Parts: sequence; structure tokens; C-alpha cells
Amino acid sequence: MTKTADQPIKDAILPAESEPAQEEQADTETPLESLASICTVLAIGLFVMTFIFQNFEIPSGSMEKTLLIGDHVVVDRVTLAPRTTWAPFLDYRPVHRGDVIVFLKPNPETPDLFLVKRAIGLPGDHIHLRNGILYLNGVAQDEPQAAKPNNNGSYQDAYNAYRDDFPSLMASVDQGATASWSLEMPTNVENGDLVVPPGKVFAMGDNRTESLDSRYWGFVPQENIVGRPMFVYWSFNTPADQIEKTSVGDRLGFIVHIITHIFPGTRWSRTFHVIR
Repeated sequence: MTKTADQPIKDAILPAESEPAQEEQADTETPLESLASICTVLAIGLFVMTFIFQNFEIPSGSMEKTLLIGDHVVVDRVTLAPRTTWAPFLDYRPVHRGDVIVFLKPNPETPDLFLVKRAIGLPGDHIHLRNGILYLNGVAQDEPQAAKPNNNGSYQDAYNAYRDDFPSLMASVDQGATASWSLEMPTNVENGDLVVPPGKVFAMGDNRTESLDSRYWGFVPQENIVGRPMFVYWSFNTPADQIEKTSVGDRLGFIVHIITHIFPGTRWSRTFHVIR
């Protein structure tokens, strides 16, 4: 009688005791499933960092004080891109005057060279400079962010006729202009103004006395525009001549310098600085 009474109890307990083991087995991923999960995350990350956002480092001082040498920025590659049918929900818009833009330099001699400048003139705009002051469609522009020439030494460079009274002189290789721009520029000058043609943008650096920009190599085709920098995610104090040090030894040496000076060399105040 005792064995008969105990048997139903054993039958009732055994299935309950095996449930945690079954759940643990079900929750365990196989190596193949783990690899598939990792590949999915990497694929999504690669898509986002290639087609939606991209990071760039600022190598020169042509955009000071807006952007400093050593700033690492996140670039929005969607907003200024041509509208697509597969993603109509994204926020597309044309380039506006004053936008800071990232683009491929319009010069076949330097392929795949990305530059960062400010969009100054759009198609149909009339542009000229007088003593470094920008006139847009005949109106002098108030540009507090733009460094201008000053013979009193307030800025590094004094007055330069070609650069600061643009386009009073025709572009030439002797003045630093490219050969192609020397031929193209005269065809776009009307009554002392440079007129931006359709499909192009005239771009200049904020550090006007130190910027090689549209004054020297011409208009930016709108299809060359990659995007607009949104904010600085990291900024490291970098020497101005670092861009010229291209040897493997110099590059490795600077990497070691970053690692050993990561905390004192980081410009913490520029972290998440919004670019305008």
C-alpha cells in the first residue's frame, strides 16, 4: 500500500524538477547563432556609419574658430543627399546659405579628398569681397565667425589683393589658383561679381586668411556634397603641421602620443559641441 501511494507523488514531482533544465537548454545559443547575431549587429552598424552618419577628423585650420585642428565630428550624410524613393520618411533638404558642408574637392588632381567649408553662395547669387568683407547680392554680410585681414596685426595675414578683393583680379596659378579655375572663373564674372552657376555652390572657410577654398579652385558641384557636420564627439590638441607628417614613423609616433596624453590632450569643453 505504501509503494502504491508513493508512486503518483513521484510522477508528479519529476516533471516539475526537469523544467529549469529544459528552459536553460532552450536559452543557450549555439556558436552559429551567436555568430549570426554578431554579424547582424556589425552589418547594421556598418550601414549606419556608411550611409547615415560618418566620422571625420579636421586636419587644418581653415575653419577656425568654428572647427579646430583635431576635432572629430559626426557628419549627417542623409539631410543634404538627393531624395530617394526607398526612404521617403527621412528629412531631406537642399543646401542653405551658411551651412557647414563636407564635400569632395572638385579637382581631378586630388581624388577622394574631403574638405569642410561653409556654403556662401547658391545658384544665381552674386558674390564679391571688398577688403575681406563679403558682399552677397550687393549686401555686406555680418559674419562674426569669419577671420578677415587686418593691417594692424589682429590676424595672422595682412591684406592680399586677390584673396580679399575677390574677384577684382583674374585667377592665375601664380596666385595659388588651379589651372582649371583660371580658365573657368572669367566666364562667371559679371560687372565685378562672381555669379554662381546652376548646380554649383561657392564655399569658403571661416578662417578666410588661411583658407584655400572656392576662390582658388572654383565652385563645388552639388553632387560632390557628402553631408553636414553635426557635432564634435571628441577633440584632441593636434599640432598644425601634423597633416604634413605622412611617414609611418610619424603616424605611429602620434598614435603613441595620443595614447599617453589622452586625458590632458583632450579638449573636454568641445565634447558634443554643436556645429553651426
